[in-house]
Amino acid sequence: MGKRITKYRLELVKESSKIYEVDKISSPTDVKNYIEKVFNLSSQAEEVMVMLVLDTRNNVIGAFEVSRGSLNASIVHPREVFKRALLLNGASIIIAHNHPSGDPTPSREDVDITKRLVEGGNILGITVLDHLIIGDNGRYRSFKEMNLI
Repeated sequence: MGKRITKYRLELVKESSKIYEVDKISSPTDVKNYIEKVFNLSSQAEEVMVMLVLDTRNNVIGAFEVSRGSLNASIVHPREVFKRALLLNGASIIIAHNHPSGDPTPSREDVDITKRLVEGGNILGITVLDHLIIGDNGRYRSFKEMNLI
């Protein structure tokens, strides 16, 4: 008697596409500006984690909302982050999230998840280039600039 095996197909679906007037990303400020144009994080009422997927030349090849949480928390698992990067054959990622309080100071949880993402990326061969926390009035904090990555 044979055993039934289910065959699956994995497919990436383009949600939308839009031309944004952005310069080449070469600094955390450029990343913040890019993310604000695409996701408008500083005006979100809850924490939202987003990511940019980059190719080997550091060109952005995709942008994703990874999770949407509550007023002060957003659940993020490395599996959900890297699944998206793998689907696009990404070489590296930049992650960002907002703090609805307006204060971009990283929490202990922010530092911990960043460490987990960097470790996961190292295993998978996908570099985590930076993690930005977006506050209000153009304020942000870069883990790269703070030497936490």
